Amino acid sequence: MLENRRFVIIGFFALVGFIYLSRLFYLQVLDDSYSIESSSNSIKRVIEIPFRGQIYDRNGKLIVYNTPVYDLLVTPYKARVEDTLKFCRVLGIERRDFDSLMAAASAYSRVKPSTFLRQLSKEDFASIQDVMVDYSGFEFAKSSLRTYTAPTLANTLGYVSEITGAQLEKQEERYYRQGDYIGQNGVEKIYESDLRGKRGIKFVMQNVNGVYKGPWKNGILDTMAVAGENLYTGIDLAVQQYADSLMVNKVGSVVAIEPKTGQILTIVSAPSYDPNMLASRYFSKNFAALARNPYKPLFNRTVMASYRPGSTFKMIQALVGLEEGVITPSSGFSHAGSPIGCHNHPGTGTVALGVMHSCNPYFYNVFRRIVYNNDIRNTYKASAAGLDTWYGYVSKFGIGQRLGVDITGEYKGNLPNKKYYDRIIGEGRWKFSNIYSLSIGEGELLVTPIKMANVAAIIANRGYFYTPHVVGGIGDKRRIDTTFTRRRETGIAARHFEPVIEGMIGAVEGGTARRSKVQGITIAGKTGTSQNRVGDDHSIFIAFAPVDDPKIAIAVFVENAGAGGVAAAPIATLIIEKYLTGKVTNKALEESMKNANFMRKVVLPGQKRPAVADTARKRINNPDN
Repeated sequence: MLENRRFVIIGFFALVGFIYLSRLFYLQVLDDSYSIESSSNSIKRVIEIPFRGQIYDRNGKLIVYNTPVYDLLVTPYKARVEDTLKFCRVLGIERRDFDSLMAAASAYSRVKPSTFLRQLSKEDFASIQDVMVDYSGFEFAKSSLRTYTAPTLANTLGYVSEITGAQLEKQEERYYRQGDYIGQNGVEKIYESDLRGKRGIKFVMQNVNGVYKGPWKNGILDTMAVAGENLYTGIDLAVQQYADSLMVNKVGSVVAIEPKTGQILTIVSAPSYDPNMLASRYFSKNFAALARNPYKPLFNRTVMASYRPGSTFKMIQALVGLEEGVITPSSGFSHAGSPIGCHNHPGTGTVALGVMHSCNPYFYNVFRRIVYNNDIRNTYKASAAGLDTWYGYVSKFGIGQRLGVDITGEYKGNLPNKKYYDRIIGEGRWKFSNIYSLSIGEGELLVTPIKMANVAAIIANRGYFYTPHVVGGIGDKRRIDTTFTRRRETGIAARHFEPVIEGMIGAVEGGTARRSKVQGITIAGKTGTSQNRVGDDHSIFIAFAPVDDPKIAIAVFVENAGAGGVAAAPIATLIIEKYLTGKVTNKALEESMKNANFMRKVVLPGQKRPAVADTARKRINNPDN
């Protein structure tokens, strides 16, 4: 009995010993991670950052690419710099810069490497590489710099910069580390997960001085970095640069869309800046300078600036009136009884003539009929119910809503309804006489330029649109978010668009935009003048062409330029001709617009505000409203 027990005990200890020996063999021989850890003095784990995906225009032209650069890293507890002044001369920095950079690195971690100098060029790296071997604690890491083929699209593309502490803490997956770069705005931010690629890891051998001695185990454990996916946009780079040239010395926006797809062809926020300014080691200094610029080049006016649409909104009024059945294509109105004045023009006996001549009394009466559903009683109850009906139609054009474009910072604008006026005036205290300015696109109505370009696309398509978007394809398979391929209906029957389009053609051929005709191209357009409490009014024009097979829909806003036919319409039609034909025939108009300087009319913060003429008188004398 005792003999059997002795064998059990011996067997137990033998089993335990075997288990320990097996584990030791696994850790020392089979498990590479243990080997790597035990050889930490000679084997280094190196993270390889992939190149970001490149960005192309619709014709395959490169817009954004990567230039290889080098970052200099420092591990404070290892750093040894006996002659600081000599070290600073080698790197081309001041002593105070050295002190602040070392302090920042130590504050982050004394035992972990962090960035000391960023984005050294290949030439800089080659000139100091051998010298830096003498300074322990410093090492180089290969990186890349975003580079732009042309100084354009800055606000749309966005920029890439070092990840912030707050972003590090908020990330859902632990992908980014201190010192990593991340898309901070625009397309770079929205498509970050596609553009960033996948990191690689390699193990290298080095001697006690940190000198590279080759890959460890011939790289058998290394994983390759995978470059980010390329983006293929709908932008026409040649037309984009042409539009930029027309918006020099102007404040405003240009947005052009391909109606059939919703792809953005051209998008200008003026004034802008060269995107290379925010893609260098001088990012902080350049960003601060741009932020101080009184003309706000960092403010993306295409999706963030809010304007009253003025007379460009009248087409929507006509379409809602036709759909509701309160007017017909042949409905006419006199000027009598309208509180909004008008300029001298022939009679407005049809919807087409109302649009062509931009008749204010005509659209006052259209809006009144929509709100009252032809039951003309100026009461709160009637106004509130009719206004919400009108709101339901207009909101389907994207007004007062975020369209969901792939550009950061999109504003909703403002589309007032019953709740809005109940809040600002008081429930039961307002009626039609308080809101009739909405009839001509004024009052509390606010839109962004991209929304009005989308309205032009809706009219071109006779009632539907695709959400405007910059990127038309991701990666080799050119995949796209299904949000941008879903057809969105306005609920307005296609037949109702014909009289409106007839009026828009008339406006270009012989109306308020007749100065901007293009030989051989039938353009449907509408001028507008947006009321402005500070300085001159804003010039607006929306259009599409060719009418029978629309390929481009456009909106142009030029701040403080006055009537729509003065600046916005000529710029829009020049861009239309350039896109459709590849050339411009009206050289005199082109030269005039390139040389026009409306920036001097812009009232900057702190400047004395000029007196603004009486609104009613401005409306009477303005041919756009």
